[in-house]
Amino acid sequence: MEFKNPTLSNIQTSPLWQRIHDSGMQTLAVMGMTKNTGKTVAMNHVLAQAAAAQVDIGLTSIGRDGEDRDQVFFNPKPPIMVWPGNLVATARETLQRAKVRWKLIDSTQIDSPMGEILVVKVLEYGEMEVAGASRGSDQLKVIARLRQCGASLVILDGALGRSHHASPAIADGVILATGAAIGGGIQDVIRKTRDRLGILGIKQADASVKAQCEAVFTQGGVGVWDANGKTLFLEEIATLNAGAKLMEYIDADVGTIAVSGAVGRNLWRALSSLAERHPALTVVVADGTKLFIENTDLLIFQKLGAKLVGYRGINLTGITLNPFSPMGGSFEAAEFLDVARGAFVGYDVCDVVLEATSDEKIK
Repeated sequence: MEFKNPTLSNIQTSPLWQRIHDSGMQTLAVMGMTKNTGKTVAMNHVLAQAAAAQVDIGLTSIGRDGEDRDQVFFNPKPPIMVWPGNLVATARETLQRAKVRWKLIDSTQIDSPMGEILVVKVLEYGEMEVAGASRGSDQLKVIARLRQCGASLVILDGALGRSHHASPAIADGVILATGAAIGGGIQDVIRKTRDRLGILGIKQADASVKAQCEAVFTQGGVGVWDANGKTLFLEEIATLNAGAKLMEYIDADVGTIAVSGAVGRNLWRALSSLAERHPALTVVVADGTKLFIENTDLLIFQKLGAKLVGYRGINLTGITLNPFSPMGGSFEAAEFLDVARGAFVGYDVCDVVLEATSDEKIK
């Protein structure tokens, strides 16, 4: 299927794009609360806005995305729509399926299950599958390479729930897509999104704590320090198996614990037990995307007197809404937007499809 290049002069500057542009950020991640919450639609909106503003864009994905159907529900999903001049860092295998002409610009020598990550320049408007690097260190190299090749803004196609992949928090700003696909009524979606915002919004650790934990987040693994900063344990072990090891220090004078990977239920139970014994405990995680717990868990943890912080903080640039659900239970768009804006005071909330439709009516 061929796509005609839309007329850029017809694209009206959106408030979301204006915030992104005015911030001067160099890296933006777009991630969804779950499948079918409008992440790709939001990203395509930003790509179109950038094309209209003549901003040089670099695009890559945290792991694999851009498939014709999502890999959970197998529902058809909108393709990523790239524009002439876009620089895309993607695996070699995906380029064999690209539906646009492209020109090879650079190789990264970073391997992936789908082949080496290559940097190409898009020559026409159309759809493209994007599969980038998964590891955080490789992702940072890809971002740097895209910038070296001329991108002034790098967009990361990210996702919550990819515990083994690089985090969207490596970006200067993050757009969170939420919507009816989460399930339940409007108030249910609002509650679930608010709870997730509570997790994603944990504060960044201060400079002294970051310095203490730097080795954990540089090399991976788990670290334990006493109240005076003395190292009790520091090894590159998987966080999946860290709970039992941490419980060995239940009677020690534990002051700080740092874990580089995902925090699931078993590890969280161990951390909570330690917090009960050591109320002044500080736990440092990579960022809020690595927490696979409920917001109520966090509130209980804080009531114990313990503190949970992120090695990196997440700068939430905006929340986008998708009132449609392919599983049924869609919302009326204007009502959903009105309720969400009332619920998420302090956040920039928008429905990019509704705004585009309104612009057309104005014309």
